[in-house]
Amino acid sequence: MVVAGDEETRVLLRGLLRLHHFRVDGEADGVTQALELLHNHRPGLMVVDVNLAEGTAGALLAEARTIVPMLRIILVAPASRPPAATPGPGPDVTLLRPFRIRQFAEALSPNVAPP
Repeated sequence: MVVAGDEETRVLLRGLLRLHHFRVDGEADGVTQALELLHNHRPGLMVVDVNLAEGTAGALLAEARTIVPMLRIILVAPASRPPAATPGPGPDVTLLRPFRIRQFAEALSPNVAPP
């Protein structure tokens, strides 16, 4: 599943996931849409950009794992504004833009240690 406020970012992330043979079950531009998709599809992986059309990535992450406890979450953020650590469940991996395709592929691996 891909969540990003900007359509071009969703297209990019979807394309990168497909390049690495991941099926994209849904896309959302904000928290409300994303939570609905989580309830309906129960994906194993969610790639979230910090820039959302509605809500915050932190709020989405907090709710997402209550819906799908084993959900793997990759958070994408600009290197110029990395997300601050917050209490509660965080992403499995934080990927800072700009990133290389190899870094994205490594982030997809379940063997990557949490930040």
